[in-house]
Amino acid sequence: MPLLRTGDLDLYHQVVGEGDLEALIERLGPAPAHVAGSSFGGSIALGLAARRPELFRSITVHEPPLVAIVADDPDALGQLRPTQASMDAVLAHLRKGEHRQGARQFVEEVAMGPGTWDRLPAAVRETFVHNAPTWLDEQSDPDWAKIDTDALARCAAPVLLGGGTRSPMWLATILDRLAAALPRARRGTVEGAGHIPHVTHPGRYADALTRFVRTS
Repeated sequence: MPLLRTGDLDLYHQVVGEGDLEALIERLGPAPAHVAGSSFGGSIALGLAARRPELFRSITVHEPPLVAIVADDPDALGQLRPTQASMDAVLAHLRKGEHRQGARQFVEEVAMGPGTWDRLPAAVRETFVHNAPTWLDEQSDPDWAKIDTDALARCAAPVLLGGGTRSPMWLATILDRLAAALPRARRGTVEGAGHIPHVTHPGRYADALTRFVRTS
């Protein structure tokens, strides 16, 4: 059974859509596969699991930004408002072709925190810039924040729902909703990490992922 990692899929890794992930699992085979994804990559993995649960042996996701499932929670929406304002500003930069400015603002205000951009290795910064148009494409999908939780509930694979202790609370609320929908879900925490632990705390992230896969 292969282990597939869909990546952060915001600005750090190239996008993989549900159809791409589906085709990759079937090509590498044999299914089912252990699949791990963070941020938008987690959304993609869960979206495919809702459609084709038989493809998954286990699923590990870190903070998928499926904000539509907390649309009825005023506290979560209030917490999300500053982040949404920053995301709108990032999108405005990207629509004007200002990829470096948009990537920097994403890192500083959405993903990692103030002052982080200048501390990143140059190669990582360039990856964010290179993949910025991909994030714009993702955000242009009107269904990017939605998932069919009723269909997802039919997925019997074990699921690890990961979060960071430094991440915004609205992401934890999304994880709570997902945990309630999934029959074999459990929560995990990466201490000291935020939204992209594979960048900031790769050792802890890899250890948690490896332990979960081995026990699944």
